[in-house]
Amino acid sequence: MRVQIMIGLDCAPGEGADELMQHAVEGRPSGWVVEVLWSGYSTSQRHGGFGRAKDGGVLRSVLSQLSNAPRIAYLDDDNWWAPDHLSSLLTAIEGQDWAWAGRWFVHPRTLMPICEDQWESVGIGGGIFRESYGGFVDPNCLMIDRTRVPEALDMWNQPLAGDGTQMTADRNVFRLLKDRPGRPTGEYTAYYVLTETDGLHPARLRLMGPAAWDAASREAVEQDA
Repeated sequence: MRVQIMIGLDCAPGEGADELMQHAVEGRPSGWVVEVLWSGYSTSQRHGGFGRAKDGGVLRSVLSQLSNAPRIAYLDDDNWWAPDHLSSLLTAIEGQDWAWAGRWFVHPRTLMPICEDQWESVGIGGGIFRESYGGFVDPNCLMIDRTRVPEALDMWNQPLAGDGTQMTADRNVFRLLKDRPGRPTGEYTAYYVLTETDGLHPARLRLMGPAAWDAASREAVEQDA
């Protein structure tokens, strides 16, 4: 498999960043290339830029446009994928405009998987976002065929109208994709680290049940001891 990894920096890289990057990519597989983009300034509103999407500015859209590949997948810096994530998405997307995988909720301190997300990033017409958005797929879980649905790439710059947080471009991307041909992998291969200050955290705790979270929390206590 040939893979191009596109990394966008929204803040100035710190001292030693070049050495850190070189060390990080030393073990990459043959046929994998890494491109890093730092424009010299931030395009995100949170850092004084002008991009409408507060969470990263125009980087996700620009990196998608700059990529030299027909299929594009996305990964935030605090999440990760299973080894077969990309290959299973490539199988599912054949003949489709897009594809998606399921995700695991991950404890923010132990980084241990807690449970499969069966409530939020579940695809078209399901989950707690069924009424408001027609379902939902986390960007970390999806793959887009840019040759079939190029208009999706610009939607990363477009938060929902009237959204004061300016952090809902992913909802607009899903709103476009859900009406296009797509297919799930049927596998849970993305790992999503929870944020305890997230407004959805209380609902997530209620949905997953106390036992799963408590087990992961005890693991954190054992590691801290």
